Amino acid sequence: MRELLVQRIGGRARGLDLALILGGSLLVALSAQPRFDLPFSPVPITLQTLAVMLVGATLGARGGAAALALYLAEGLAGLPVFAGGASGIPYALGPTGGYLIGFIASAALVGAIVERWGRDPLRVLAAFILGSATVYLFGVPWLALTIGPDRAIAAGLLPYIPGDLVKSVLGAAAWLGIGRVNRR
Repeated sequence: MRELLVQRIGGRARGLDLALILGGSLLVALSAQPRFDLPFSPVPITLQTLAVMLVGATLGARGGAAALALYLAEGLAGLPVFAGGASGIPYALGPTGGYLIGFIASAALVGAIVERWGRDPLRVLAAFILGSATVYLFGVPWLALTIGPDRAIAAGLLPYIPGDLVKSVLGAAAWLGIGRVNRR
């Protein structure tokens, strides 16, 4: 998708890359604001994983990771970009800190898979599902450090799997659909 944009604006790739990275970080910040809290978990339900995967697929491994690193830096600097408008180092070191770090790895993984295997619908869907799983690989162990390993699976993984599967399917379909429109 980035290649199409570069062709359309005459090859000004560096400025476009910076704009897309900033836009990706802002998309994730916006997706963090509608938030639903579960009474038994410190991990809110947001649309962030969907946005993270879309950013990774669109910007590729390097651009996606850069956009999510920028998002994390914005939040650490005090901008209200984390779930529910939170920010700061204490929030990032809290129960959801591992998920925030996992966003960077997730965007990089989704981007790498899409770059390598292209737009095959099953592979894109697999990339989005693996991207969601990657967030858990970082988030659940971190959560276990703050609430205990016995509660981390029940409070930070199991209730979120159905929603993340739905977000993966919808995100992959939307990304593939937007790509088809752009190719026309």
